[in-house]
Amino acid sequence: MKLAAGLLPQDWYFRDVVEVARDLVGRYIRRGPVVLRITEVEAYRGPGDSAAHTSMGRTPRNEPMWGDGGHSYVYLCYGLHNMLNVVTGRGEGTAVLIRSAEPVEGESLVRARRGGKSGPVLLTGPGKLGQALDLSTEWSGHPLFAPGGLELLEGEPARCLLAGPRVGIDYARPKDVRARLRFADADSEWVSMRSRLRP
Repeated sequence: MKLAAGLLPQDWYFRDVVEVARDLVGRYIRRGPVVLRITEVEAYRGPGDSAAHTSMGRTPRNEPMWGDGGHSYVYLCYGLHNMLNVVTGRGEGTAVLIRSAEPVEGESLVRARRGGKSGPVLLTGPGKLGQALDLSTEWSGHPLFAPGGLELLEGEPARCLLAGPRVGIDYARPKDVRARLRFADADSEWVSMRSRLRP
């Protein structure tokens, strides 16, 4: 089956990070034979957001976040998990973490990369998604709007969203910890920590 979905253009990403985050739910990520539908994301609002990597200033690791939207920012978490983020805006240091997805094409390859697991546990978590796409930090800075490699496609936008606090940011200021900046597809089972989300 050939997927009938076009690439999202670069200027699609030149919007506020929260707007892009909400709009990313339901879009497709493609790398080679694997296509995933995004089901859960988190928005990181730049230097003023104590949970964002750019809150501590510019570093070699977070350099892609300071560029134009539409590029990937991939970082290694705990020395184990490659986390995929989508840069937004025009140099504001903002990005959206892709937390969970569901398989559209290439599920057998995804299952092999994930140790034979099946069902929502396959892709509910950002480290699992990075493993399923076989990502490394070498993908950081990649243009997601260009054909080939790692692409973001139009997909099927979610009909209804859930929202709640982001995960694993206890180091941030209380107001940033409480901020409802995690968004998920209300109709999908492929969502992590669903009990902390509300309409």
